Amino acid sequence: MSQNPNPYLLAADNPQALATLLLENPSLAAGQDDHGYSLVHAAASYNHLDLLRSLIRDFNVPVDLKDEDGETALFVVETVDAARVLIEELGLDAHLKNDEGLTAVERIEAEGDWPAVAEYLRSLGTRPIDTGGLNGAANDDTVPGIELPPAPEGLHVTVGTMDEAEAGEQQPDPAFRRRIEELAARSDLETPEGQAELRQLVEDAISGEGLSEERSVRARQE
Repeated sequence: MSQNPNPYLLAADNPQALATLLLENPSLAAGQDDHGYSLVHAAASYNHLDLLRSLIRDFNVPVDLKDEDGETALFVVETVDAARVLIEELGLDAHLKNDEGLTAVERIEAEGDWPAVAEYLRSLGTRPIDTGGLNGAANDDTVPGIELPPAPEGLHVTVGTMDEAEAGEQQPDPAFRRRIEELAARSDLETPEGQAELRQLVEDAISGEGLSEERSVRARQE
């Protein structure tokens, strides 16, 4: 009697075989072992980037899946390429903290491993990281003085930039600013209800509803 293959070992050593296994049993994609280690962690750690993309995009595994220590896959990457895919393509927040209150870069620097990864993460600073999420393209979704929450999955919005003179004349509508601040402060932003309200907020921004007449907000034209 043949033993069922271990998907975590396949993620490390044979990603093509794992891809076949997942097609036969998609429920394995979001599985975690007794320590919370997931296939996303394994794919990121072993730099299997196509597998990593497939787990998130094709099998809808949450990119911010955490292990028993509250650590995402970013905590175990060993290459800058893997970190870039997680953050810039798949929309992972690089500033998420583990159960010890450390971000990925703080943990990596504390252990003294992968200096190139630490340097890349440090280069991101503490600003919100604008990504295209699953679209894999950068956004510039900023309103002066406000840190916007991440856009809902699959929704890609770009807000045009302006020089300082324009910014002084075209401030965000106070009511719209208040909606952003209230939504960003919500603790249930990741729930379906919170995501629905966030999507509505972004759609209102695209259409111009709730903004002052002078301000133009439009969707990126691909």
